[in-house]
Amino acid sequence: MHQQRINKVLNEMQLRGMDHLIISEPSSIHYLTGYDNHPGERMFVLLLSLDGQHTIFLNKLFYLDQSLDFNIVWYADTDDGAALVAQHLVNAHVIGVDKNWEAKFLMRVMELANEECCFEIGSICVDHVRMIKDHKEQELMRESSRINDLAMDQVIQLCAQGDLSEIEVTEKVTEIFQSLGCSSFSFPAIIAYGANGADGHHEGDETKLQPGDSIVIDMGGLYQGYCSDMTRTVFYKEVSPKQQEVYNLVRLANETAEAMIKPGVKLCDIDQSARDVITKAGYGEQFNHRLGHFIGRDVHEYGDVSAAFDMEVEEGMIFSIEPGIYLQGDFGVRIEDLVLVTKDGCEVLNSYTKDLLVIG
Repeated sequence: MHQQRINKVLNEMQLRGMDHLIISEPSSIHYLTGYDNHPGERMFVLLLSLDGQHTIFLNKLFYLDQSLDFNIVWYADTDDGAALVAQHLVNAHVIGVDKNWEAKFLMRVMELANEECCFEIGSICVDHVRMIKDHKEQELMRESSRINDLAMDQVIQLCAQGDLSEIEVTEKVTEIFQSLGCSSFSFPAIIAYGANGADGHHEGDETKLQPGDSIVIDMGGLYQGYCSDMTRTVFYKEVSPKQQEVYNLVRLANETAEAMIKPGVKLCDIDQSARDVITKAGYGEQFNHRLGHFIGRDVHEYGDVSAAFDMEVEEGMIFSIEPGIYLQGDFGVRIEDLVLVTKDGCEVLNSYTKDLLVIG
């Protein structure tokens, strides 16, 4: 499997005229090699070459508990790791570089490389391959999302008690995911009461619930290396006509977008379909973010469901559909599912109800 993935990346490199590719994103290296490492400040690089001489650069602090079918270059903290990478680029012409590689390493390699070397952002070669999930990845994403449905129900039950602050609920999320078989959360959960829900990425604080508050719950777990992500909005004790209107509008935008997803449809058109629903109702300015993002090993992977991407959807892609309306100083509503593109449509990976819920 790993060799098949590498071959696909090599094909992408060839299409773009790159003879070498420096990969430093740990999740991408894990995807291509099966070796998982979280290097912190230390250099960690997989160098792919069209000639098949692939090399991994590892600090001697790292622990290698498996055999790898690559050349391995070990270096110490006192060694110039970037210089070792440069030595393997003597015959390079066009070098692709990971979009997230730190400048302190990249600039050193550029300083030592041959003058005729050309450096380009090369992450797209891996990103394009990672966008299409294989059968095993799809199954892991289904299970990760199934667990998230169960976790969401538990969190909503906690909120229904009415006596827990945002941060108190947030602190219980990790325990809930672990009890359901996840290693942890895939990102810090967003629990936002009332006016805090109008802040799309609110960080939980000591706010307590008041009757009539909306509760935005955005969370995900990490299951066998694959992330889930879902948002539901519920209401505490009562819901106003305006809140009902906004909620139903966001749900309509969510379901309108999901209904049009199939191979060949453009990501930007999916975004526009949801945006049109909200804009026609007069809340266009209050929907202030992209409709969705790709997801898998990382909670945010390459690819947006937005006006910036006219890429056509392909079978095997997985991304979020998460329209929202945020009324500053009042309340917010967001509804998010993950979807898997199928042969003739899409499979919504989240089954937790989108009916308007009043809890407590």
